[in-house]
Amino acid sequence: MFSMVKRPVTVGAMLMSAVIALAQTQVQRETLSVQGYPGQATVIRNHGRVFVDVQDLARITKGSLSFEQDQIILALAPSDASEPARDTATKSGFSPAFMRAAIEAMASIREWGGMLQVIVQNGYPVGKAMAGNTIRAYQGRAADSVALASAAASTDDDHRGLELLRNEFNNVQAWAESFVNARNDMRAVDLTTSEHPLKSDDEAQKIMHCGQFLAQMFAGGTFQDDAVCH
Repeated sequence: MFSMVKRPVTVGAMLMSAVIALAQTQVQRETLSVQGYPGQATVIRNHGRVFVDVQDLARITKGSLSFEQDQIILALAPSDASEPARDTATKSGFSPAFMRAAIEAMASIREWGGMLQVIVQNGYPVGKAMAGNTIRAYQGRAADSVALASAAASTDDDHRGLELLRNEFNNVQAWAESFVNARNDMRAVDLTTSEHPLKSDDEAQKIMHCGQFLAQMFAGGTFQDDAVCH
């Protein structure tokens, strides 16, 4: 009589143990990672199917959940990996690093041009004299500044602005070399004897107008074009 009572208990315990063992073997906990996003979400695998908490998924993707009647809508935010590339491709205007470097380069070119103007107006000797060494020193500083701007260029507008900056540098350099050669050959007398020596020089006027245009353009932060700089 007592054995008849114990049998159902024993069978029930065996069935319960089998269910627990089966559940333990079929339910597995894993982690989910989404490429391009930091963090992980817990995943449960059961009977060949994978389940993830949608709130965890929204958290690691920096997304947002909204509920509309019988629908759950998950809006994903752009990944950290894709955001810089997208910004670089779509952003218009000069990058901050290039804008700073270009403004500094224009300042160096203006200082170089200003020194040339002083030498022309006062008729200082050039070549291997002190004035000639000063010209080369200012030219070297301007070249270094343009090189820094070139290294900082990253956007389309940066590279287009860099082209105009290089044109201005090359034009000043060509004019300076022409003036030094003319002075050494005594062909620049008209520049020093004229009351306003540079106003009658078309190339010098073009260089100054381009310099003024570029200074305003770089300070404004967006690319513009002017035929005077070509």
